[in-house]
Amino acid sequence: MSIAIRAAAASDAAAVARIYNEGIADRLATFETRPRTAEEVAAWLEQGLPFLVAERSRPTSSAGTGGEVVGWARVSPYSDRCVYDGVGEHGVYVARSARGAGLGRRLLEALCAEAAGRGFYKLTSRVFTDNAPSRAAHVAAGFEEIGIQRRHGRLDGRWKDCVLVERLLGEAGATACE
Repeated sequence: MSIAIRAAAASDAAAVARIYNEGIADRLATFETRPRTAEEVAAWLEQGLPFLVAERSRPTSSAGTGGEVVGWARVSPYSDRCVYDGVGEHGVYVARSARGAGLGRRLLEALCAEAAGRGFYKLTSRVFTDNAPSRAAHVAAGFEEIGIQRRHGRLDGRWKDCVLVERLLGEAGATACE
């Protein structure tokens, strides 16, 4: 089976919610604890920011029925301050059934290309320090780990540390800071 990465559509909302809810249940990728609905995800799509899905093709006997969404990545607003207009916060989630095959890295690379094409100069996020697969995917996709936020929040009553990741895009990524 092959994987295609494409822009998310409203019809993907239920699949995106399902994958996000797996991430919530796993307690390794987000401080969120309440499952999300397709309606909530549909509101994310309405923001008009880069939002991609990874779709695994179905066997040829199912031709014409579309594929199965097995991952997604999106940009959300970083700040409402105008100085940060080109900075986006991002998230990436892969379905349990598709993990371990480099899909997170592929989604991140595609998201960076889409974001750069739409004028973003930086993507950033926080990753739990104990989420080794996500950290590896980010580094493989050209993100840098730039610091640790100690005891950034509590999850199920336990403090969690986060590593800040960022990737400079476009002109910002092509020039060295002085």
